[in-house]
Amino acid sequence: MIRKVLIANRGEIALRILRACKLQSIATVAVYAKCDANLLHVRLADEAICIGDNAPHKSYMNASAIISAAELTGACAIHPGYGFLAEDANFAHQVIRSGLIFIGPSPEVIAQMGDKVTAIATMQRLGIPCVPGSDGPLPDAPEAQQKIAQRIGYPVLVKASGGGGGRAMAVVREASSLISAVQEVKREAKVSFNNDCVYLERYLENPRHVEVQILADHLGRVYCLGDRDCSVQRRRQKIIEEAPAFDIPDSKRRELHDLCVHACEKLGYLSAGTLEFLYEKGTFYFIEMNTRIQVEHPVTEMISGVDIISAQLSIHSNSPLGFLPKEIHLRGVAIECRVNAEHPISFAPSPGTVTVYHPPSGPNIRVDSHLYQQYCIPHYYDPLVAKIIAFGADRSEAIARLRHALNECVILGVDTNIAYLKRILANRSFQDRTYSIHFTEQFSDGALV
Repeated sequence: MIRKVLIANRGEIALRILRACKLQSIATVAVYAKCDANLLHVRLADEAICIGDNAPHKSYMNASAIISAAELTGACAIHPGYGFLAEDANFAHQVIRSGLIFIGPSPEVIAQMGDKVTAIATMQRLGIPCVPGSDGPLPDAPEAQQKIAQRIGYPVLVKASGGGGGRAMAVVREASSLISAVQEVKREAKVSFNNDCVYLERYLENPRHVEVQILADHLGRVYCLGDRDCSVQRRRQKIIEEAPAFDIPDSKRRELHDLCVHACEKLGYLSAGTLEFLYEKGTFYFIEMNTRIQVEHPVTEMISGVDIISAQLSIHSNSPLGFLPKEIHLRGVAIECRVNAEHPISFAPSPGTVTVYHPPSGPNIRVDSHLYQQYCIPHYYDPLVAKIIAFGADRSEAIARLRHALNECVILGVDTNIAYLKRILANRSFQDRTYSIHFTEQFSDGALV
């Protein structure tokens, strides 16, 4: 039984985890960087400990400081949230070696899925369709690289094996550009992930980004909570997500869900996880698995009625979830907008003090945010400050509710991307579902009306 959880994160996800703990009468410990002493979850937690300076590597990515804080306060479990150390297999190992519960899958599975080359090979072995590619790390010899690219067929995508978050990748449309692109991605991968291993895969011209949410309990049962469409991305960063993914035939959807459940059963997966795919011309292609809670988990919660973080806490307490996989019933449509503290045109970060904050409300509107009036947004971290989610009986109703919610939301003192989000929701291609992951590139160029 989990009695006390240390929340190894900050911002809205830390507050979300704290609330889930409170519902189960689990005590909470907040760890924070110096600039985050006034975060809401720090104020509301049963205990709070400063673990270092503001730079992430000195605080939220300082594994030894986090584990020491858990030991000092008597916490028996650590929830990593998303980002920072959430998908760091070494951190998970350290937590477990310290006699604590890591709220997530095993370190072995995190490592297996964290390396894209290994993840793809594993999923291929389990019968999951993958994008045609190099089937392993790209060799160093330029001649071998050219041969592999020719076999795949241009255009190809150069990707970092240890990458994520849309970093360290490049589209190559002709053979003359391949070698230089490979070298550039390797350099960026080394700096970003301390791993310069890269691989190739076919570049799909107009796919959508579709992902499947699963939960797996300590009894080996895997629960599929449906799917999401996350195709609205800016610079490969998701900004609008919805559940379920639209315009997928029921037979294709069931087949995909069954494949994901089977794969997670074979992996011996535990906790929450997301399998991500590209979907083009009726075919799904696996690209990666996220072994953590996702930013966009609220849309799945709204259509499934399942509190995913509460479920994680129950799973790692070896407690029953209270329902069986066959008892999950999905209904309606939920859409989420990520509100960032950034300029709506230049997208320059906008740290500073929030002088006025009025979140939207009303039937079927949910706001996940750590903002409050006079809160000072620091410049050290991701600019996400709120997630606004709307639920409707169908997609049109969800969009209408979300547009009204954005109109009602007031955040002053800093710039936000709310105006940009409102333009996307009003866009004809978005409303008609005639877009791909390249939507915002065309949208920004004025090509879509």
